[in-house]
Amino acid sequence: MQKVGFFKSIHVKIVLVYVLLILTALQIIGLYFAQELEDTLSYNFKESIKDRVKLVEFSVREEMLRERSADDPPTETSLRGILSSSFSDDINDIQVIDNRFRILATSESDNQLIVGQRAPTGSLARTAISTEIQAERIYLDPNSNNRIWVLATPIVSPKGEVIGAIYLEANMETVFTQISEINQILAGGIAVSLAITVVLGILIATTITRPISDMRKQAQAMAKGNFSRKVHVYGNDEIGQLAVSFNHMTNRLQESQSTMEGERRKLSSVLTNMTDGVIATDRKGRIILINDPAVRMLRTPRDLVLNRPIASVLGVDPEYTFEDLVQTQDPIILDFSTRDLPYILRANLSVIQKETGFVNGLITVLHDITEQEKIDMERREFVSNVSHELRTPLTTMRSYLEALAEGAWKDQEIAPHFLEVTQTETERMIRLVNDLLQLSRMDAREYELNNEIVDFNKFFNKIIDRFEMSKPEHINFQRLMPDTDMFVEIDTDKMTQVIDNIISNAMKYSPNGGNVRFGVILKDDMLKVMVSDDGMGIPQDNLERIFDRFYRVDRARARAMGGTGLGLAIAKEMIEAHGGEIWAESEEGKGTTIFFTLPIQLEGEGEWE
Repeated sequence: MQKVGFFKSIHVKIVLVYVLLILTALQIIGLYFAQELEDTLSYNFKESIKDRVKLVEFSVREEMLRERSADDPPTETSLRGILSSSFSDDINDIQVIDNRFRILATSESDNQLIVGQRAPTGSLARTAISTEIQAERIYLDPNSNNRIWVLATPIVSPKGEVIGAIYLEANMETVFTQISEINQILAGGIAVSLAITVVLGILIATTITRPISDMRKQAQAMAKGNFSRKVHVYGNDEIGQLAVSFNHMTNRLQESQSTMEGERRKLSSVLTNMTDGVIATDRKGRIILINDPAVRMLRTPRDLVLNRPIASVLGVDPEYTFEDLVQTQDPIILDFSTRDLPYILRANLSVIQKETGFVNGLITVLHDITEQEKIDMERREFVSNVSHELRTPLTTMRSYLEALAEGAWKDQEIAPHFLEVTQTETERMIRLVNDLLQLSRMDAREYELNNEIVDFNKFFNKIIDRFEMSKPEHINFQRLMPDTDMFVEIDTDKMTQVIDNIISNAMKYSPNGGNVRFGVILKDDMLKVMVSDDGMGIPQDNLERIFDRFYRVDRARARAMGGTGLGLAIAKEMIEAHGGEIWAESEEGKGTTIFFTLPIQLEGEGEWE
């Protein structure tokens, strides 16, 4: 997790907000206090001057209205005395002006030359005399830069006539000096208050941010998978309750993670050990999960499959889009067969969908149905072959029996032939049914081998002798077998049936003057037996299939010779049941050789040329 910058820290923000709030409050209080202090001091200063002016006004009015004798001093002298007695440090000048705007007296000793002169036009004294009301103003002295308060008070006689005015100039700078000193004291107090506020803000912020910092560290630990760490609870306030809730959430997450981990392991084990392939996609159809069986089935590396569209991986695009796959209800058959090797998969699709209907993805389960398809095809072919093989003799029998039923039985020349054909076809059907029953028992493993140890050379020669006694004259037998005794453990009845089928086929397909050769050798502790003919041979494309049930290279000729198409299939089952194997080698037009092997019981060796 990225480290929080100093100025972005909530700790600093809380302190700054706290300090700014206190500073704003102190500024508002200071401004209000300074304004009120200025107004109060100014008001007191002015009221003090006005009270003194009232006393001066009373004395000046009495002096101006008094009837003077010859011995009395002039009015100007009396007025100057009154003004001089009222002069103080905060008063710069006091003047008495009559109603004709003539200056009668002034308190400033250095400015006595203005006595007797008229007051300047626009003077505040003229205004007070003219309006008969008190006038005042403040101006800045250009020489001293001091603020001067000017007051003009009319002098009213008892009859209500304005007989003059008192003009006063007072220095207010002392008032503002006091205000400045008090503001400095206030600023110092604010600075001290701010310092204390910062300290308190840090302490308060620490009490708030410490639990938050602990929860942040716990969240970081949880992100790394560590749920053992707990947040310390510092109190029972909202933050303390939040810490308790956070610890409770940690416990629940730990339980949920344990449950999810267990389920994940179960799912992983299930997916790994499944024989079917499983593919999961996201809501856009891209593969996010694939198990090992699916990788093996698709025969594509995992890295090349992940994050690819599922339609492309399954090879169904552009026939199917992801939306088509989501809507598909039926399984999809995926045919990856080549010319030489069949390979077919079935894909069952299931949509991952929320209750609201929103599609989160798609689950695809792959089944390898190659063997199933092969078995179904073989089953259909087997049923078709059995039906055909049974229908042929039945059709022949029905035709001959219908002819007999229509009166052919009365013909002594035709009737015996018809009955012979019917009997032959009946025996053919019986052989076919017996072969089918025998194959069925072998498929179901419902047979037992009655094995006994025999000398295979003597056993094989007896069978050859039996065929040689009844063979046609145009076929010659050649025996290429050693004189050494070779003992094998076999079921003589079943092995006789195998060899009978092989020799019968060799005799059927041998031409006039052809040879049927028999041989036995010992190779790698196995007895290798050979039966060879000079017949028409088998094409290489069909050679591997001659041991399949009902398979015939030349169906018409084989059926005409009375074969059921099951002889070599039964021989293969019997040889494999004895622990050996059987195969054929052939060259078209030159003949066919059937080989089979059996486990040897007594070491011996032989060869043929």
